Amino acid sequence: MTKDLTTGRPARLILLFTLPLIAGNIFQQLYGFVDTLIVGRILGVDALAAVGCTGALLFFIMGFGMGSTSGFSIYTGQRFGAGDMDGVRQSFAACMVMTLLTSLAMTAASVPLCRWVLTVMQTPPEIIDGAYDFISIIFACLFVPFSFMMLTNIIRALGDSRTPTIMLALSLASNIVLEPLFIMVFGWGIPGAAWSVVVAQGFGAILAFLYIWCKLPLLHVRKSDWHMSWRFLYEHMRIGLPMGFQSSIIAIGAVILQIALNNLGPVAVASYAASQRVDAIATMPMMSFGMTMAAYTAQNYGARKFRRIGDGVRQCIYMSVGFSIVAGLFNAIMGPELIWLFVGDANQQVIEYGHIYLIIQGASYWILSLLFIFRFTLQGLGQSIVPTFAGVMELFMRAIAALVLVAYFGYVGACFASPMAWLGSCVPLAIAYLYTRKSIYKRFRRELQ
Repeated sequence: MTKDLTTGRPARLILLFTLPLIAGNIFQQLYGFVDTLIVGRILGVDALAAVGCTGALLFFIMGFGMGSTSGFSIYTGQRFGAGDMDGVRQSFAACMVMTLLTSLAMTAASVPLCRWVLTVMQTPPEIIDGAYDFISIIFACLFVPFSFMMLTNIIRALGDSRTPTIMLALSLASNIVLEPLFIMVFGWGIPGAAWSVVVAQGFGAILAFLYIWCKLPLLHVRKSDWHMSWRFLYEHMRIGLPMGFQSSIIAIGAVILQIALNNLGPVAVASYAASQRVDAIATMPMMSFGMTMAAYTAQNYGARKFRRIGDGVRQCIYMSVGFSIVAGLFNAIMGPELIWLFVGDANQQVIEYGHIYLIIQGASYWILSLLFIFRFTLQGLGQSIVPTFAGVMELFMRAIAALVLVAYFGYVGACFASPMAWLGSCVPLAIAYLYTRKSIYKRFRRELQ
């Protein structure tokens, strides 16, 4: 089912599109949550730290996949908003080609370097083998999650955020069943956690493909659609690759920070890993509002309805910032109970450290909310330079936190890394959005004349 986002009240359209997206993104994050919860409870704190310390590397690679496939689909949304159904099919074909090439390239580059990178990151000796076992399996199978991301992003670009949510829920349900089976019954340990993620996301990709085949005839690619020009492929790469690199650039900062955390020992690593899982779920609604603006902006840009873009951004800010305040308060109040889910009563220091992280993060959620809205709106307009620069700013600020704040303030200094990165990224994005809004209003007036 497709949805036209170029007509109707912006606030209502944005909210109705975002609600399923929130659920879908939370389901996506629950993969990591379930992994961490089951591994921590069944295999212990060292196993939790082993899986947790791979988070920055996973962010580096999977973030590229999410960013690039989302960027490829923006051009699809623009063609859909313009009513160009031939362009929609051709764009889908281009997305499949680009996803195949990028996933194979990332696998070829990442698998041979896994252990070396973990060593460079100064991963503690007692957890490095478990970390390698987990992350090498995920990297060897990148085509599976990349394909799942691409297919669900294409469906969202056509205005349907509900169906990908259902697919993510079913995929997560299969992971919840498979992970204890692989770890406890089959006795595969940490590798079992990795294989359960791969199989579950493969199941989701199959569901997405079957849905497109049965329900979305406008995406049935014809033989002629594969004959695409380099110019056409470039239009997808121009948006998609910078979005992928932007996510990876941000992740480099997380890798630098992880090195600093590794030097603080397994307790700090486990605390950060557990609290990040809670934090990731809490921030998903804010990211979802941002992702909605990418689809909303792309369709309205394709339809040349520039004034609706500004109205949508303003109304989305009211909703997203309001939620960010509530989410921050909830994490500050319920933090100890949430961290306890991962470790039980085994290590009280992990719970205390995790609560500190959630308080500091929650107080800064409103900045992250604005960051997502401005970033995704600019990307929906087809812009890539400023969002990429903003990603460099995130890298720079996280690196400062890792090299300076952690050295002086230890774990607490690490907790300030993300708020600093959000602020450093949000400022140039806000300036760029205000400038762009002024420019498109001028274009709007010219087109009316």
